[in-house]
Amino acid sequence: MNQVVSRLNNIIVESYKTINNYQTDDFIINVQFKPEDELSIMVDRIVNLIFKLTNEGKEPKFRNKYILDYINIYNISLKELYSWLLNNQNNSTSIFLLGYFNYTGIGTSENRNNAFELFFNASKHNHVLAQYYIGLCYKCGYGTIKNQGLAFEYFKKCANKDFAAGQLNLGYLYEHGTDVKEDLKIAVEWYEKASINGNIIASYNLGLCYKNGIGINANNKKAFELFKKSAEGEYLNGITMLGYFYKNGIGTSTNKQEAFHLYQKASYLGDETAQYNLALMYENGIGIVKDIDQGIYWYKKSSENGFQKAKERLEEISKLSNRKNVNNNNM
Repeated sequence: MNQVVSRLNNIIVESYKTINNYQTDDFIINVQFKPEDELSIMVDRIVNLIFKLTNEGKEPKFRNKYILDYINIYNISLKELYSWLLNNQNNSTSIFLLGYFNYTGIGTSENRNNAFELFFNASKHNHVLAQYYIGLCYKCGYGTIKNQGLAFEYFKKCANKDFAAGQLNLGYLYEHGTDVKEDLKIAVEWYEKASINGNIIASYNLGLCYKNGIGINANNKKAFELFKKSAEGEYLNGITMLGYFYKNGIGTSTNKQEAFHLYQKASYLGDETAQYNLALMYENGIGIVKDIDQGIYWYKKSSENGFQKAKERLEEISKLSNRKNVNNNNM
């Protein structure tokens, strides 16, 4: 158990080290600001960070961690920042950030209705992030009634401005025919644009298209490259799929040890599919010394996270153990 806790801590530290990638001169400059200007400059930089994280496809739980860590650099309380935003709703950037805080529950209670209204107001000034989050609200019914047609229109506005997250969502809508005629080739085109623009989810989705021949000829080598790109950006599904490709030698040489390490990384970050696959490797001694106790541990974690196959495997192991005990007692 101590080894598990130690490894978990290491994985988390490694994952959050990427915050250093965002603490560059793009956002932090060692100059002295006038007190009245400092919060305004800080707000601009936080929104720039949100733009970068959203555009890259960083998952919300990591995105919010990065943002909170970034705010802490300024040694200012969320309460003070939120209060300043309430009293300075005079430009699209501050309007958007107040909406984002309501959307995510940063510095206040989550309120998607307020968030939608604020995003809508900021979007009137052609704020690309506000337009993107309006699209998300319409897509998912956050703070408003679901409207896939309007979601499409807002994502299209973002996509035409070369915003990768908008391009990703356009690809998704075309792939699944959501309030637009299904067109797999166009879906692939939008995924490709978003991937080129650095979106790790788009790289994963495009990898799936190459893997399964969706809208394009199947190409496992290309799929492998895209999953690797997604994994390098810390996308959990990309990490897990890259592990699968290494384990089975798809699009690359078989490497059980690398597969194990990738499954382990995604497992500690909470991916239930990776947890199941990691358990299988421990149970069967694939890429690691066989350890049934570790296998059971990860089956349990995967099952707790809702992965049905893990639950079924635990039941099978329990039955086998009971039979073994009965046989031993009868000897």
